[in-house]
Amino acid sequence: MSGNKGSYYLPAPSHWPVVGSLALLLLTGGFVMKINHVNMGGSTMIAGAIVLIYMLFGWFGTVVRESESGMYNKQVDKSFRMAMTWFIFSEVLFFTAFFGALFYARVISIPGLGSGDTMSQLWPHFVASWPTHVAGEDKIVSGPGSTQMFTPMHAWGIPAINTLILLTSGATLTWAHWGLLKNNRSQLIIGLIATVALAFSFIFLQAFEYHHAYTELGLTLGAGIYGATFFMLTGFHGFHVMLGTTMLVVILFRSMKGHFKPESHFGFEGAAWYWHFVDVVWLLLFVFVYWL
Repeated sequence: MSGNKGSYYLPAPSHWPVVGSLALLLLTGGFVMKINHVNMGGSTMIAGAIVLIYMLFGWFGTVVRESESGMYNKQVDKSFRMAMTWFIFSEVLFFTAFFGALFYARVISIPGLGSGDTMSQLWPHFVASWPTHVAGEDKIVSGPGSTQMFTPMHAWGIPAINTLILLTSGATLTWAHWGLLKNNRSQLIIGLIATVALAFSFIFLQAFEYHHAYTELGLTLGAGIYGATFFMLTGFHGFHVMLGTTMLVVILFRSMKGHFKPESHFGFEGAAWYWHFVDVVWLLLFVFVYWL
Protein backbone atom coordinates (compact mmCIF):
# COMPACT_ATOMS: atom_id res chain seq x y z
CA MET A 1 0.00 0.00 0.00
CA SER A 2 1.43 3.36 -1.05
CA GLY A 3 1.42 6.45 1.11
CA ASN A 4 3.47 8.69 3.37
CA LYS A 5 5.00 7.76 6.67
CA GLY A 6 6.24 10.92 8.26
CA SER A 7 8.16 12.71 5.47
CA TYR A 8 9.13 9.54 3.60
CA TYR A 9 7.09 8.35 0.65
CA LEU A 10 6.46 4.61 0.41
CA PRO A 11 5.63 3.55 -3.16
CA ALA A 12 3.22 0.73 -3.83
CA PRO A 13 4.66 -2.64 -4.95
CA SER A 14 5.03 -2.61 -8.73
CA HIS A 15 5.34 -5.25 -11.43
CA TRP A 16 7.05 -2.88 -13.88
CA PRO A 17 10.65 -3.72 -12.83
CA VAL A 18 9.90 -7.38 -13.63
CA VAL A 19 8.48 -6.39 -17.02
CA GLY A 20 11.56 -4.26 -17.69
CA SER A 21 13.86 -7.12 -16.76
CA LEU A 22 12.00 -9.39 -19.18
CA ALA A 23 12.39 -6.78 -21.93
CA LEU A 24 16.15 -6.53 -21.38
CA LEU A 25 16.44 -10.33 -21.30
CA LEU A 26 14.68 -10.59 -24.66
CA LEU A 27 16.75 -7.78 -26.16
CA THR A 28 20.13 -9.11 -25.04
CA GLY A 29 19.20 -12.73 -25.70
CA GLY A 30 17.97 -11.84 -29.17
CA PHE A 31 21.14 -9.88 -29.87
CA VAL A 32 23.32 -12.83 -28.85
CA MET A 33 21.27 -15.14 -31.07
CA LYS A 34 21.46 -12.63 -33.93
CA ILE A 35 25.25 -12.36 -33.93
CA ASN A 36 25.44 -16.15 -33.77
CA HIS A 37 23.11 -16.42 -36.80
CA VAL A 38 20.22 -18.05 -34.91
CA ASN A 39 16.98 -17.59 -36.87
CA MET A 40 14.90 -16.36 -33.93
CA GLY A 41 17.41 -13.66 -32.96
CA GLY A 42 15.81 -10.80 -34.87
CA SER A 43 12.25 -11.61 -33.84
CA THR A 44 13.34 -11.98 -30.21
CA MET A 45 14.94 -8.54 -30.28
CA ILE A 46 11.76 -7.05 -31.77
CA ALA A 47 9.71 -8.70 -29.02
CA GLY A 48 12.07 -7.28 -26.41
CA ALA A 49 11.74 -3.78 -27.91
CA ILE A 50 7.93 -4.04 -27.85
CA VAL A 51 7.94 -5.17 -24.21
CA LEU A 52 10.37 -2.36 -23.33
CA ILE A 53 8.15 0.28 -24.95
CA TYR A 54 5.13 -1.18 -23.15
CA MET A 55 7.02 -1.02 -19.86
CA LEU A 56 8.10 2.60 -20.42
CA PHE A 57 4.56 3.75 -21.21
CA GLY A 58 3.14 1.81 -18.27
CA TRP A 59 5.72 2.76 -15.65
CA PHE A 60 5.98 6.42 -16.60
CA GLY A 61 2.20 6.58 -16.87
CA THR A 62 1.92 5.29 -13.31
CA VAL A 63 4.37 7.93 -12.07
CA VAL A 64 2.49 10.68 -13.93
CA ARG A 65 -0.86 9.61 -12.47
CA GLU A 66 0.59 9.45 -8.96
CA SER A 67 2.14 12.89 -9.37
CA GLU A 68 -1.03 14.49 -10.75
CA SER A 69 -3.11 12.98 -7.95
CA GLY A 70 -0.96 14.77 -5.35
CA MET A 71 0.61 11.65 -3.85
CA TYR A 72 4.17 13.01 -3.97
CA ASN A 73 5.54 15.24 -1.26
CA LYS A 74 8.67 17.42 -1.02
CA GLN A 75 10.79 14.40 -0.15
CA VAL A 76 9.83 12.71 -3.43
CA ASP A 77 10.52 15.93 -5.37
CA LYS A 78 13.97 16.12 -3.78
CA SER A 79 14.62 12.46 -4.63
CA PHE A 80 13.66 13.07 -8.27
CA ARG A 81 15.99 16.07 -8.45
CA MET A 82 18.90 14.14 -6.94
CA ALA A 83 18.30 11.23 -9.33
CA MET A 84 18.21 13.51 -12.39
CA THR A 85 21.33 15.32 -11.22
CA TRP A 86 23.27 12.07 -10.91
CA PHE A 87 21.93 10.86 -14.25
CA ILE A 88 23.15 14.01 -16.03
CA PHE A 89 26.47 13.74 -14.17
CA SER A 90 26.89 10.19 -15.51
CA GLU A 91 26.23 11.56 -19.01
CA VAL A 92 28.90 14.22 -18.44
CA LEU A 93 31.40 11.48 -17.63
CA PHE A 94 30.26 9.53 -20.70
CA PHE A 95 31.07 12.41 -23.04
CA THR A 96 34.23 13.24 -21.10
CA ALA A 97 35.61 9.84 -22.10
CA PHE A 98 35.06 10.56 -25.81
CA PHE A 99 36.44 14.09 -25.59
CA GLY A 100 39.41 12.58 -23.76
CA ALA A 101 39.97 10.19 -26.66
CA LEU A 102 39.88 13.13 -29.08
CA PHE A 103 42.33 15.10 -26.94
CA TYR A 104 44.68 12.11 -26.64
CA ALA A 105 44.69 11.53 -30.40
CA ARG A 106 45.21 15.16 -31.38
CA VAL A 107 47.57 16.38 -28.66
CA ILE A 108 49.51 13.29 -27.59
CA SER A 109 49.25 10.35 -29.98
CA ILE A 110 49.66 11.96 -33.41
CA PRO A 111 52.51 14.33 -32.43
CA GLY A 112 54.22 11.41 -30.70
CA LEU A 113 53.96 9.19 -33.76
CA GLY A 114 55.38 11.92 -35.95
CA SER A 115 58.41 12.59 -33.75
CA GLY A 116 60.38 9.40 -34.45
CA ASP A 117 61.81 7.49 -37.40
CA THR A 118 59.92 4.26 -36.78
CA MET A 119 56.61 5.66 -38.06
CA SER A 120 58.18 7.01 -41.25
CA GLN A 121 59.57 3.54 -42.00
CA LEU A 122 56.31 1.69 -41.27
CA TRP A 123 53.99 4.30 -42.79
CA PRO A 124 55.86 6.55 -45.24
CA HIS A 125 52.83 8.71 -46.09
CA PHE A 126 52.07 9.60 -42.48
CA VAL A 127 52.21 13.28 -41.51
CA ALA A 128 51.64 14.34 -37.91
CA SER A 129 48.79 16.76 -38.60
CA TRP A 130 45.09 16.88 -37.83
CA PRO A 131 43.14 15.42 -39.51
CA THR A 132 45.79 12.82 -40.38
CA HIS A 133 47.80 13.38 -43.59
CA VAL A 134 47.26 16.38 -45.86
CA ALA A 135 46.96 15.68 -49.60
CA GLY A 136 45.92 18.93 -51.27
CA GLU A 137 42.49 19.84 -49.88
CA ASP A 138 41.74 16.23 -48.99
CA LYS A 139 43.00 14.03 -46.21
CA ILE A 140 44.36 10.57 -46.76
CA VAL A 141 44.32 7.58 -44.47
CA SER A 142 46.79 5.04 -45.76
CA GLY A 143 48.24 1.87 -44.35
CA PRO A 144 49.49 -1.50 -45.52
CA GLY A 145 47.29 -2.40 -48.49
CA SER A 146 44.68 0.35 -48.09
CA THR A 147 44.19 3.99 -48.99
CA GLN A 148 41.08 6.06 -48.30
CA MET A 149 40.56 9.65 -49.36
CA PHE A 150 38.22 11.89 -47.38
CA THR A 151 37.39 15.55 -46.85
CA PRO A 152 36.99 16.73 -43.25
CA MET A 153 33.75 18.37 -42.16
CA HIS A 154 33.90 22.16 -42.04
CA ALA A 155 32.32 24.19 -39.27
CA TRP A 156 30.66 27.00 -41.19
CA GLY A 157 27.81 25.17 -42.85
CA ILE A 158 25.27 22.81 -41.36
CA PRO A 159 27.21 22.61 -38.03
CA ALA A 160 26.94 26.39 -37.58
CA ILE A 161 23.23 26.31 -38.47
CA ASN A 162 22.67 23.47 -35.99
CA THR A 163 24.49 25.48 -33.32
CA LEU A 164 22.12 28.38 -33.89
CA ILE A 165 19.15 25.98 -33.80
CA LEU A 166 20.15 24.45 -30.46
CA LEU A 167 20.91 27.82 -28.87
CA THR A 168 17.53 29.10 -30.03
CA SER A 169 15.80 25.98 -28.70
CA GLY A 170 17.35 26.62 -25.30
CA ALA A 171 15.89 30.14 -25.37
CA THR A 172 12.40 28.97 -26.43
CA LEU A 173 12.43 26.30 -23.71
CA THR A 174 13.38 28.91 -21.10
CA TRP A 175 10.57 31.14 -22.40
CA ALA A 176 8.15 28.23 -22.04
CA HIS A 177 9.37 27.75 -18.44
CA TRP A 178 8.70 31.41 -17.68
CA GLY A 179 5.18 30.91 -19.01
CA LEU A 180 4.69 27.95 -16.67
CA LEU A 181 5.96 29.93 -13.68
CA LYS A 182 3.46 32.72 -14.53
CA ASN A 183 0.71 30.12 -15.05
CA ASN A 184 0.48 31.26 -18.68
CA ARG A 185 -0.54 28.01 -20.36
CA SER A 186 -0.49 29.39 -23.92
CA GLN A 187 3.09 30.68 -23.56
CA LEU A 188 4.12 27.32 -22.12
CA ILE A 189 2.63 25.36 -25.02
CA ILE A 190 3.84 27.71 -27.78
CA GLY A 191 7.36 27.69 -26.33
CA LEU A 192 7.38 23.90 -26.18
CA ILE A 193 6.06 23.58 -29.75
CA ALA A 194 8.84 25.88 -30.98
CA THR A 195 11.45 23.90 -29.03
CA VAL A 196 10.25 20.56 -30.42
CA ALA A 197 10.18 21.97 -33.97
CA LEU A 198 13.78 23.19 -33.59
CA ALA A 199 14.82 19.82 -32.16
CA PHE A 200 13.41 17.95 -35.17
CA SER A 201 15.13 20.46 -37.47
CA PHE A 202 18.46 19.68 -35.81
CA ILE A 203 17.94 15.92 -36.23
CA PHE A 204 17.01 16.33 -39.91
CA LEU A 205 20.05 18.49 -40.66
CA GLN A 206 22.41 16.11 -38.88
CA ALA A 207 21.01 13.18 -40.86
CA PHE A 208 21.58 15.20 -44.06
CA GLU A 209 25.13 15.98 -42.90
CA TYR A 210 25.87 12.29 -42.31
CA HIS A 211 24.55 11.36 -45.75
CA HIS A 212 26.70 14.09 -47.30
CA ALA A 213 29.76 12.91 -45.36
CA TYR A 214 29.39 9.28 -46.44
CA THR A 215 28.36 9.79 -50.06
CA GLU A 216 30.29 12.90 -51.11
CA LEU A 217 33.15 13.50 -48.68
CA GLY A 218 34.26 9.89 -48.15
CA LEU A 219 34.16 10.61 -44.41
CA THR A 220 33.17 7.40 -42.64
CA LEU A 221 33.88 5.57 -39.40
CA GLY A 222 36.76 3.93 -41.24
CA ALA A 223 38.45 7.23 -42.06
CA GLY A 224 41.11 6.87 -39.38
CA ILE A 225 41.00 8.37 -35.92
CA TYR A 226 39.39 11.55 -37.28
CA GLY A 227 36.41 9.67 -38.70
CA ALA A 228 36.10 7.48 -35.61
CA THR A 229 36.09 10.35 -33.12
CA PHE A 230 33.89 12.52 -35.34
CA PHE A 231 31.11 9.96 -35.67
CA MET A 232 31.35 8.66 -32.11
CA LEU A 233 31.01 12.14 -30.60
CA THR A 234 28.43 13.57 -33.01
CA GLY A 235 26.55 10.26 -33.25
CA PHE A 236 26.13 9.80 -29.52
CA HIS A 237 25.18 13.46 -29.21
CA GLY A 238 22.56 12.94 -31.91
CA PHE A 239 21.18 9.99 -29.96
CA HIS A 240 20.90 12.18 -26.88
CA VAL A 241 19.14 14.86 -28.93
CA MET A 242 16.57 12.24 -30.01
CA LEU A 243 16.12 11.16 -26.39
CA GLY A 244 15.73 14.77 -25.27
CA THR A 245 13.27 15.42 -28.09
CA THR A 246 11.20 12.46 -26.93
CA MET A 247 11.14 13.94 -23.43
CA LEU A 248 10.04 17.32 -24.76
CA VAL A 249 7.26 15.79 -26.87
CA VAL A 250 5.93 13.99 -23.79
CA ILE A 251 6.13 17.21 -21.76
CA LEU A 252 4.30 19.06 -24.56
CA PHE A 253 1.44 16.55 -24.59
CA ARG A 254 1.21 16.65 -20.81
CA SER A 255 1.12 20.46 -20.89
CA MET A 256 -1.70 20.35 -23.42
CA LYS A 257 -3.61 18.09 -21.01
CA GLY A 258 -3.21 20.67 -18.23
CA HIS A 259 -0.42 18.99 -16.29
CA PHE A 260 2.16 20.93 -14.24
CA LYS A 261 1.62 23.79 -11.82
CA PRO A 262 3.80 26.84 -11.16
CA GLU A 263 4.75 25.47 -7.74
CA SER A 264 5.16 21.82 -8.79
CA HIS A 265 6.54 20.84 -12.20
CA PHE A 266 9.67 18.74 -11.83
CA GLY A 267 8.75 16.68 -14.92
CA PHE A 268 9.18 19.84 -17.00
CA GLU A 269 12.33 20.88 -15.16
CA GLY A 270 13.98 17.47 -15.55
CA ALA A 271 13.46 17.52 -19.32
CA ALA A 272 14.69 21.13 -19.46
CA TRP A 273 17.84 20.27 -17.53
CA TYR A 274 18.58 17.45 -19.93
CA TRP A 275 18.00 19.63 -22.99
CA HIS A 276 20.31 22.37 -21.70
CA PHE A 277 22.94 19.67 -21.07
CA VAL A 278 22.57 18.58 -24.71
CA ASP A 279 23.05 22.23 -25.76
CA VAL A 280 26.28 22.58 -23.79
CA VAL A 281 27.72 19.34 -25.18
CA TRP A 282 26.99 20.52 -28.72
CA LEU A 283 28.83 23.81 -28.11
CA LEU A 284 31.89 21.81 -27.05
CA LEU A 285 31.50 19.58 -30.10
CA PHE A 286 31.24 22.55 -32.43
CA VAL A 287 34.42 24.11 -31.06
CA PHE A 288 36.66 21.04 -30.64
CA VAL A 289 35.35 18.72 -33.39
CA TYR A 290 34.28 21.07 -36.18
CA TRP A 291 36.05 24.38 -35.64
CA LEU A 292 39.54 23.85 -34.19
